[in-house]
Amino acid sequence: MFILGFAGCIGALRENTFLLKFFSVFLGIIFFLELTAGVLAFVFKDWIKDQLQFFINNNIRAYRDDIDLQNLIDFTQEYWQCCGAFGADDWNLNIYFNCTDTNASRERCGVPFSCCTKDPAEDVINTQCGYDVRQKPEIDQQETIHTKGCVAQFEKWLQDNLTIVAGVFIGIALLQIFGICLAQNLVSDIEAVRASW
Repeated sequence: MFILGFAGCIGALRENTFLLKFFSVFLGIIFFLELTAGVLAFVFKDWIKDQLQFFINNNIRAYRDDIDLQNLIDFTQEYWQCCGAFGADDWNLNIYFNCTDTNASRERCGVPFSCCTKDPAEDVINTQCGYDVRQKPEIDQQETIHTKGCVAQFEKWLQDNLTIVAGVFIGIALLQIFGICLAQNLVSDIEAVRASW
């Protein structure tokens, strides 16, 4: 981004046609890559869903290993009010939260606090609210934690905000096309002035 912005800015200021052409060509390449990615995402949406599940499950396995990853998962689960990729039982993949009899962890058969439903009256987060929750029947779990998976919640969020997401992508595409047109127009003006010398 820095190189592309530098080429466009310096090319316009110094009237350097090489930098302006570089700017417009690479902006065009980025535009077509984004367009291709959008079409492929629509065509291969089931594959993307599988990759999203794979990504979430891998991150669940490493939940306690990386604090940044832990914060990302907690933010995602709190924002989308979800738990795991497809449900709370996905937390069996983590060695601290799995429900095996050999697991000596205090968090056994539990979920992280970010899966818990929030009580508006509480000011302080109860970080132990998910302890032993998966030992209860699913109906009882719904009172304490979010039982929907994050993949389903992300799909729901995407459908609910489809016009906003599409508008953002169309706006970015129009800005890129506008930048390409301006750069090409400036190149043709510079070459016209040089031809008249």
